[in-house]
Amino acid sequence: MNAERPPGAAPPPPRTGRRISAKAAVGGVFVAANFMAITDTTIVNVALPAIGRDLAVDASGLSSVNVGYLVALAVFIPVSGWLGNRFGTRRTALAALLLFTVASGLCATAGSLAALTGYRVLQGVGGGLLAPVGMTMTLRAFPVAERLRAQRYVMLPTAVAPALGPVLGGWLVDTATWHWVFLVNLPVGVLALLFGLCCLPDFPGPGAPRFDLPGFVLAGGGLAAVLYALTAAPDRGWGSGPVLVPLVGGVLALAVTVPWELRARHPMIDLRVAGDQLFRRTQLVLLPTGAAFMGALYLYPQFLQTGLGHDALHSGLATFPEALGMLTSSQVVPRLHDTVGPRRLMVAGGAGAASVMAFMATFTQTTPAFVPYPSMYLLGLSVGLLFASAQNAAFVTVPPARTADATTLLSMQRQTAAAFCVALAGTLSAALGADGTLAFRAGFLTLAALCLVASLLALRVSDRRVRDGYRAAGPHPAPEEPARLGPVGGP
Repeated sequence: MNAERPPGAAPPPPRTGRRISAKAAVGGVFVAANFMAITDTTIVNVALPAIGRDLAVDASGLSSVNVGYLVALAVFIPVSGWLGNRFGTRRTALAALLLFTVASGLCATAGSLAALTGYRVLQGVGGGLLAPVGMTMTLRAFPVAERLRAQRYVMLPTAVAPALGPVLGGWLVDTATWHWVFLVNLPVGVLALLFGLCCLPDFPGPGAPRFDLPGFVLAGGGLAAVLYALTAAPDRGWGSGPVLVPLVGGVLALAVTVPWELRARHPMIDLRVAGDQLFRRTQLVLLPTGAAFMGALYLYPQFLQTGLGHDALHSGLATFPEALGMLTSSQVVPRLHDTVGPRRLMVAGGAGAASVMAFMATFTQTTPAFVPYPSMYLLGLSVGLLFASAQNAAFVTVPPARTADATTLLSMQRQTAAAFCVALAGTLSAALGADGTLAFRAGFLTLAALCLVASLLALRVSDRRVRDGYRAAGPHPAPEEPARLGPVGGP
């Protein structure tokens, strides 16, 4: 029997069309959107030489194509939580997905470098909103007890997209034109939009009555300046003005952000969420691991081509086993979580990743051709063990009303860490350019050290706090976070 509606209450949304499980709808849209956004960060790199030839731009000028995307991504990550709380996660997610899809089509029509850079900025705005709001919806749709099972699906973009991007990009450029690295987003984006319009639920947040403009300028501007400096550092040098000025300015802006946001009545990013001990400690584990993982995906294909003599296609194929390893771990972690405990899984994952990267540093031209394939599989398996365990543990004790702030903070940390490690890897390659093999070995050993640090930090994560969080959360979603399915035809 349906519950009687209280007098004066707003009528329920019209029941048009067939309803789909909120979990299935959120999972489907989040996987599709995140897959596009993550793939776009790697697929374009392969197409840059072809873009330069077609637009008559040299290699140094093409950096704006990626820098524009990364800077826009950084600026709009902080605002995603506010938009989700203010307008609802459904409207925010669909608007971001629409913007990203339209911008992808515009990128394919660009006839000049300026136009392509501008359209990439629009892509970055959509991408900066997609990941945090998608993760927020996932955390609100799935009760704590079901999140590990959900990770089997939501880890798909993180696992497959970075490795698939170079392979797909190389194939599209070789068999068609560079325009297709952007056009490939259109069918995925359109289908995800139609599905979302029909089925995506809304998870109202606590509301955001006033926009924190100073917080947005400080956090978004600071993060954008730091990412710009890190992206430019390998080519221009860390001591050059175009790198040093935005780097110092960005770091100062982020430093000022902390006291401002802690005092603000309605902060853009509620940094108090980091006061949750379990969330804070798992973030400290994820930070070096994510940086090392992205650094490895940057170094590895270059090492195979310049160090071991592989062509572009085979280097991409040799990278792909990483995705299979991460997918394997996403199936294994839910089965081991209760018996082994998240702390041991994180420690084992960090130590395993450190061992594999240290082993990669020993590769030479006499290394058997098959060795890189199982090595990348083991790296993906190890990193996946840590990622799946840490991401689940991170949000166990975070109240549902604060998930938007937590996911925004996590996305900012990840983006900065990944950019820093890629910049560090590029700097090592440039500094030791006379001996390419030495540069790659130094890079892999540095990444191995970061994974070892993550493994040691994981020792401080408490399995008891995770178990207590499960018991406190119970099997059902929090009553203050209802899922409302929007009507067919609009957000």
